[in-house]
Amino acid sequence: MGAMSLRLPDELDSRLTLEAELEGKPRSEVAREAIADYLAKRERARFMEELVAEARAGYTDAATRREAQALAEDFLPVENEALDRVEDRGAGTSAPDAAVGTWWK
Repeated sequence: MGAMSLRLPDELDSRLTLEAELEGKPRSEVAREAIADYLAKRERARFMEELVAEARAGYTDAATRREAQALAEDFLPVENEALDRVEDRGAGTSAPDAAVGTWWK
């Protein structure tokens, strides 16, 4: 395991000490968890940025947009069948109306 030494402003040091006491953990463990959480957050943010950039690039290309629309239309019957099964209704039956209640309750 690598070792690291760092200086913290007094206010941050106090907050770290308090959090460690509240959690019943050593300060170093709280710091490790915080660093791991921060790095995971940054990795997710980068992934989402890349995903959005790819989506934008694909959307600006007319051929890619047409191909995506065709694929979506091809899968529409399968998606509708899956919804029918999940919502326990017969094929081709319309969705329950609002008076019946929301589907997630």
